[in-house]
Amino acid sequence: MSAEIINGRELADELRERMKEDVEQLSEQGIVPNLTVIIVGEDPASLSYVRGKKRASHKIGIHSDLIELPETTSHQELLHLIQQLNSNDEVHGILVQLPLPAHINEDEVIETISPDKDVDGFHPISIGRMMAQKDTFLPCTPLGILTMLDEKNIDIEGKHAVVLGRSRIVGKPIGQMLLNRNATVTYCHSRTKDLADVLRQADILIVAIGKPAFITGEHVKKGAVVIDVGINRLEDGTLTGDVDFESASEQAAYITPVPKGVGPMTITMLLQNTIKAAKLKNQVTTRS
Repeated sequence: MSAEIINGRELADELRERMKEDVEQLSEQGIVPNLTVIIVGEDPASLSYVRGKKRASHKIGIHSDLIELPETTSHQELLHLIQQLNSNDEVHGILVQLPLPAHINEDEVIETISPDKDVDGFHPISIGRMMAQKDTFLPCTPLGILTMLDEKNIDIEGKHAVVLGRSRIVGKPIGQMLLNRNATVTYCHSRTKDLADVLRQADILIVAIGKPAFITGEHVKKGAVVIDVGINRLEDGTLTGDVDFESASEQAAYITPVPKGVGPMTITMLLQNTIKAAKLKNQVTTRS
């Protein structure tokens, strides 16, 4: 394999150590960043994920509350809870774990969260500010991807970035964020014609479609940077990405693995956004 592996787990650990110092500085000023996570229902994967967020928060000194609600929670009950948290000055960040039960309107839930506490970066105001290149909370997975590129000193300006996938969680925002950094961006999806030809033009290839090993070395330009956002559980219980790691590694200059790639960076950026929210609320500045 010729590609350099971008180990998201190692990078996340390094960043969290820096964040721990930041949180200690805030604590010296009597400020403890506070993240409240809400989960509705008992989906095992979601429960495991949000509990992981709580553990990660505590390790760097962020106070984290996990509110577990039954699946029978009504839409209005959830909105009322969010409104209470919006008015609680001790809560700096609010995150509602998705997906929600079918009877709850996800869009309205996201829009009810105060933009000042939108540490997931999904509120329409946050998205609008991102489009306008204003300071805001950026979505965690795309922000994690950009951070990985920056930490590896991978130049973005002028590069052709191809994004495979157009979800509002990853695909759309990462394309806009790369555009904001002066990349030339192409979005690809299930209706794209001559997909393989377009993919092979990518200097930076972001893959987020949820299809195991869909991208192979044949789709990768020699020397490209390949970021695999996919995480798929196979029948034998193992995890794999949307990229065939072995064949793509023969072509790429840099590649992220699954696991230990983008995943750990997502939670790390959530912690970073929570610290940022606490600073903005208290109008303080600390060294990074």
